[in-house]
Amino acid sequence: MVQTLTVREPRKDAQRNRTQILDAAREAFASEGVEISMDAIAKRAGVGAGTLYRHFPSKDALLAALLNLHHAALDEQRAAVELERDTGRALQRWIDALGEWMLAYHGLPEPLRTACQVESALTPTCLHVISTTEAILQSAQRDGLARQTLQGRDIFLGALAIAWASGVTAADERTRAVLRDLLRDGWAAPRPEAD
Repeated sequence: MVQTLTVREPRKDAQRNRTQILDAAREAFASEGVEISMDAIAKRAGVGAGTLYRHFPSKDALLAALLNLHHAALDEQRAAVELERDTGRALQRWIDALGEWMLAYHGLPEPLRTACQVESALTPTCLHVISTTEAILQSAQRDGLARQTLQGRDIFLGALAIAWASGVTAADERTRAVLRDLLRDGWAAPRPEAD
């Protein structure tokens, strides 16, 4: 006798609660940053803390779910970058896209940095983005446009440092551009001197 496994759809109220939590978290992270407490998010969503933690056992899990929504836009940018003929320009465009993604919410660079050191719900997201960065970097390296000593993780962490620095109080409107140029000068292979 063959047994069939039936996968039940989540209940309507559970789906509604999840959507309310994601909407409330998106608004809370956008207005107050990722430091806001899970209890404050539950309150904004109009659900109990137990309901919040059933759906998202940690703030990193909640951030990971929200970043998946942002990941579609990042993936569109990756596809456009991969069409770029100049692989050095493609790498610079990818770094810019990473910076935008990393600034989706105030304070996001810190949990992303932590996810690179300690296993968390954000770690798979970071590893995927690092892997994509590695592929784009390797194309630039093959063309002699990026230093051979670099790895995708180095570029990811450099972009993360820029995103973090852009969010600190001492930063001004030019901070991100200056640091991005500094990172580019660090990853770009020296151009041959014209004779």
